[in-house]
Amino acid sequence: MTEGRASRWQELTGGTSGADYAARFARLAASGADLHGEATFCAALLPPGARVLDGGCGTGRVAIRLAEQGFDVVGLDVDASMLAVAREQAPGLDWVHADLGETARVLRGRPPFDVVVLAGNVVPLVAEGSLPDVVGSLVDVLAPDGTLVAGFGLDARHLPRGCPVTALHEYDAALAAHGLTVADRFATWDGRPYEETAGYAVTVAVA
Repeated sequence: MTEGRASRWQELTGGTSGADYAARFARLAASGADLHGEATFCAALLPPGARVLDGGCGTGRVAIRLAEQGFDVVGLDVDASMLAVAREQAPGLDWVHADLGETARVLRGRPPFDVVVLAGNVVPLVAEGSLPDVVGSLVDVLAPDGTLVAGFGLDARHLPRGCPVTALHEYDAALAAHGLTVADRFATWDGRPYEETAGYAVTVAVA
C-alpha cells in the first residue's frame, strides 16, 4: 500500500468482496448488458499485440477481454479476493497483487506498457492523498509514447456508496505533474462527448 495507507476500496469493502463482485457482473451479463465497453475503447487505441496494464483490474473483466483480442495484458490489484476470481477465470494470465502506488517497484525490469487502463472507478478509490504518487508510478511503467486511460464517476450517483468524489481538476493536475497531457475526454466508454454536466468522464492522457 502507498506509504502504509489503505486504499478507499479496502476501507469500503475490507478486501473480501471478490465473489460478490463477480456475481453482480454475472447477473449483468445474463441480463444482456455489454460488459466490454472499456476493453473495446482501449482496443481501438492499440496496435495488434500491444502491452496493456489493467490497473485496479479487480476480477479481470477488462484484462481477460483484451487478452482474448490478442493483447499482452497484465492485471494488477490490491484486493486478493478479486484477484482470486481473476486467476480462477484466466489462470494463464499475469495477475499481480499490489497497490497501484507500488506499480513501478513491483513491475521493475519488465517491458513498458503501451496503455495503462484504470476502469471501474479506480481513481477515486485509491488511498486518500495518494493520487499524484499513483499517477507517477503508472507513468514510470508507460512506454515513452504511451497512453493512460481512466474512467471514473464525478458525483455520488456514479460512485460506490461512501466513496469521495475526485474532481477532474485534481486528476488533471496529477497528470500534468508527471508530464502527461489530456488528449481527449468522453462522458462514456462508448465515446459520448464529454460535457461539464456529465457525471462520469473517460480521460485519455498521453506522455
